[in-house]
Amino acid sequence: MSQPVENLDEVLKNHKLSQEEYQDILRILDGRHPNIVEIGIFSAMWSEHCSYKSSTKYLRGFPTTAPWVIQGPGENAGVIDIGDGMAAVFKMESHNHPSFIEPFQGAATGVGGILRDIFTMGARPVANLNALRFGTVKGDSETAKYQRHLVRGVVDGIGSYGNCMGVPTIGGEVSFDESYNGNILVNAFSLGLVKSDEIFLGVASGVGNSVMYVGSKTGRDGLGGAVMSSDSFTEASKSLRPTVQVGDPFTEKLLLEACLELFKTDHVVGIQDMGAAGLTSSAFEMAGKTGAGLIMHLDKVPAREEGMTPYDFMLSESQERMLICAKKGREQAIIDIFEKWELDVAVIGEVTDTARMELMWHGEKCADMPIAPVSEEAPVLDRPTARPAYLDATNAKGVEDFASVADQEAYETLLGNIEISDKAWVYNQYDSMVQTNTTKAPGSLDASSIRIKENGKALAMSSDCNPRYCYIDPKKGAALAVVESGRNVAMSGARPLSITDCLNYGNPENPEVMWQFAQGCEGIKEACSELETPVVSGNVSLYNETNGVSVYPTPAIAMVGLNEDENRVLPSAFQTQGNSILLLGETKGEFGGSLYIKALHGETVGSLPEFDYSAELRLWELVIEANKKGLLACAKDVNVGGVAIALSKMSAVSGMGIEATVSVAQSRDIFDETQSRALVEVAPEHLEAVAQMALDLGIHIEKIGTVGGDRVAINQVALPLERVKDVYFNTFARTIEQDL
Repeated sequence: MSQPVENLDEVLKNHKLSQEEYQDILRILDGRHPNIVEIGIFSAMWSEHCSYKSSTKYLRGFPTTAPWVIQGPGENAGVIDIGDGMAAVFKMESHNHPSFIEPFQGAATGVGGILRDIFTMGARPVANLNALRFGTVKGDSETAKYQRHLVRGVVDGIGSYGNCMGVPTIGGEVSFDESYNGNILVNAFSLGLVKSDEIFLGVASGVGNSVMYVGSKTGRDGLGGAVMSSDSFTEASKSLRPTVQVGDPFTEKLLLEACLELFKTDHVVGIQDMGAAGLTSSAFEMAGKTGAGLIMHLDKVPAREEGMTPYDFMLSESQERMLICAKKGREQAIIDIFEKWELDVAVIGEVTDTARMELMWHGEKCADMPIAPVSEEAPVLDRPTARPAYLDATNAKGVEDFASVADQEAYETLLGNIEISDKAWVYNQYDSMVQTNTTKAPGSLDASSIRIKENGKALAMSSDCNPRYCYIDPKKGAALAVVESGRNVAMSGARPLSITDCLNYGNPENPEVMWQFAQGCEGIKEACSELETPVVSGNVSLYNETNGVSVYPTPAIAMVGLNEDENRVLPSAFQTQGNSILLLGETKGEFGGSLYIKALHGETVGSLPEFDYSAELRLWELVIEANKKGLLACAKDVNVGGVAIALSKMSAVSGMGIEATVSVAQSRDIFDETQSRALVEVAPEHLEAVAQMALDLGIHIEKIGTVGGDRVAINQVALPLERVKDVYFNTFARTIEQDL
């Protein structure tokens, strides 16, 4: 085996390994000093990105089980039962650092990676979402110009990859705040369908079974990507382009079809995507789950470049690759499938009973490590936490501390805010209708939905997080992200079932950030328990910080729910002139972390009140059950910007005006963000039945107006319908394209 490294301190620094961790490595290797290949492997496997060493302590205790959960966290993706022998497979992942460095490829490969997580489980991907956070995009500053460049690059990357794969992007969210100026967030979600008894797992077992490599050739792209994603940004980070992978969606499409063909056979023991840390993480994870050993011949790995070393092969993050544990004797049959799809395929090793990873290079051993300590015994850190100093002053300030703004001015300012604007400029670049199952597409408001051809049901999904709430109250803000995603799903008539999450936070070495993270996890635990929506998969992304400035806490939540009837997917925009508009739930004048304060006064301040989960569940129950009975024409939740903005969105999307009068304590309360409220459209003949259901459930109900007319009027504010539509539909494009 090659010799221990020289200049050890420098090598450890470059690999983000501490002296304490190196002492652990020596213990694991029985006192032997590691060579450079082994150091690279430890560095990747123990990186924040792969090992979750800062977050593991707080992820323990997430609710992960329910009668409908088939597979919880720990596999490539989570799986839930959707009836009739069918299952939904879904997960959310981050590609934040790569997308900031190289927006097109960073975002594209984020989509590619999440798709592989889904079809590795045996499922065909049928729907994508994305949750994007950018910095300041308005104005002529260099920051705004660069952020607009990032928006265009990220959206292009997502669209290019997803469209080529033939997977519809059916929804998502885009938000903006200066806290993301130095570190944007790009979170990708994918969902696939599979028969419940045809799910594949990422395991390697059976002594003598073959380890096979399939997909694209390995190059040097992405070297150090997992380690790069486990560090903060500085001005020098823009030189890290070589650590960003390059994607090829056409190859991935072939890989998808080849894998799905393979899954119809019984040739495979397990299969794992080569994601972060490439061949290293896939091999160690597959063997680590079963206690098996592996021997791999790295010179047999298909190479794209000349002069590649064992280090390169183990740590490359080249895209569109899988590792397969194949049943002995089935190798040629597998080779035939992948060669038919014009993909590289090679037998590179076999399963042993040594519980060790033995790596060979032209007949000589270049690494020899016990698998379990590397894959299962990464350091679990107990980092210091401290309640952020900013919170006292932030929580003490409320809407009353600011000069009053005329309601009409406030309305026009909020309506024209880029947070509110329709994001057609984004989603029109995505194919949302491919596969012909999309029943509630981007721009339809609230959750998106697809039908399930096999059983006549529908799945609804929504990605949500309000970073302003999470900044002023990390625990309640995270809980409300779960609540909001669930409410959106319920507004489509579907029963919320489970979540996947993408927990985006700043530098965990900062005790205040670690406190935010710990509180966020507690909020998610609380909300998922109370709402009976367990966590089935997820991702943690830390070190989202540039030059010492961390992003707002951003625990993005994607909720998936089931509608028993594909013909009962509830719209969220008005349907019929003359129908009544009802407001469900009470308006309490709550402005903590509101867009009202941010847009009008430039601050993120206030506090969040105690939350009543019972009221939320009763609201869901009312909408879901009333929809089953055919009593509702549409439903939309009331959220950012309050009743006034919710009604305006419904009007703009439907092209129908409204006249509404809402009972509020103060006139500005039409913009408040009280939780557990919804707007529903009801035909005259159903008013009594809906009112009775609300009464039975103890839900406040108020008839506030009627659909129709050529203006949008709420209490004392009004604009012509055509003006509302123009502002709502065109503001975003005007902003993002202003320097083209």
